[in-house]
Amino acid sequence: MELKTLEEIDIQLAPTSKINEVDFDNLTFGTTFTDHMLVCDFADGEWKKPVIQPYAPMTIDPSAKVFHYGQAIFEGMKAYKDANDAVWLFRPDQNYERFNKSAVRMAMPEVPEEVFLGGLKRLLEIEKDWVKKGLGNSLYIRPFMIATGPGVIAAPAKFYRFMIILSPAKAYYSGEVKVLIAEHYSRAANGGIGAAKAAGNYAAQFYPTQLANEQGFQQVIWTDDATHTKLEEAGTMNVFIRINDTLYTAPTSERILDGVTRKSVIELAKRENIAVEERSVLVTELVEAAKNDSLKEIFGAGTAAVINPIAGFSYKGDYFELPKLADSIAVEIKTKLTNIQNKLAEDTFGWTVKI
Repeated sequence: MELKTLEEIDIQLAPTSKINEVDFDNLTFGTTFTDHMLVCDFADGEWKKPVIQPYAPMTIDPSAKVFHYGQAIFEGMKAYKDANDAVWLFRPDQNYERFNKSAVRMAMPEVPEEVFLGGLKRLLEIEKDWVKKGLGNSLYIRPFMIATGPGVIAAPAKFYRFMIILSPAKAYYSGEVKVLIAEHYSRAANGGIGAAKAAGNYAAQFYPTQLANEQGFQQVIWTDDATHTKLEEAGTMNVFIRINDTLYTAPTSERILDGVTRKSVIELAKRENIAVEERSVLVTELVEAAKNDSLKEIFGAGTAAVINPIAGFSYKGDYFELPKLADSIAVEIKTKLTNIQNKLAEDTFGWTVKI
């Protein structure tokens, strides 16, 4: 695909840049932001002209419905710079489509493509120096929308704000990740908003994850809400399980996010003749595989982390360490995927889009 340039936009450039104050070798994920942000308001039933302006705090009414009824959605994307200083996006059409699916589910207005993708292109053209070259470097992109309409009546707002902010990034997680399999808490339920990237989904994860942290685990593998017998997602990532030489991942549903990295892993695995099955994996099946040594790998897949191997898991007080493999599928697929994203390998899928 080719991104169209958005012409109807106001641009207010920052008088100075803070880029020289940033230590790009020592970044904490999601805490450093670029000089500019995109803002576009929805009012009177239509989207107004978007603005690119200096990154800064904003004023909002205390009764704005985002604070009281949680109308807030977001996406996570990345930009990469190749050896020739060109900036690339990875499957941005997928993020755009999912964003609007989330908007519909949360009774929010859909964002036009020219605002989301065209506005992002203009913003990245301005902030291209913040995208650093080299494997492991990227510019994390956070498009989001909140309900700004005032009033505490329990009904959808009439005013919204769509924004894009940018943050230079390195690795999301560092060190080994050990996980606790959920026995009581769930990430989402049938009929709920698990398939939407709604802010409330993530807030609801914090407390059970905090409990897992207190036991020495970095993340939780969520199980289904009805029976807690099926493995669903790992922390904020889709989860893959390798038993013998087959990869398994839960099918997307009302409860499970249709991850862009998830679907890319599946397509890459199939290209490399790695067996992949999209089906529910039972907790008992995982435990049995760990006991008979047929469980080879577990890894999470998501935009921020790309692919994050899991070192071990705990269930009902029993801890199972995963083997250290020389032929790790997680490592192989991550290498191939990041090489495509960084234009170090041919993109035979047509996933990368030049800014």
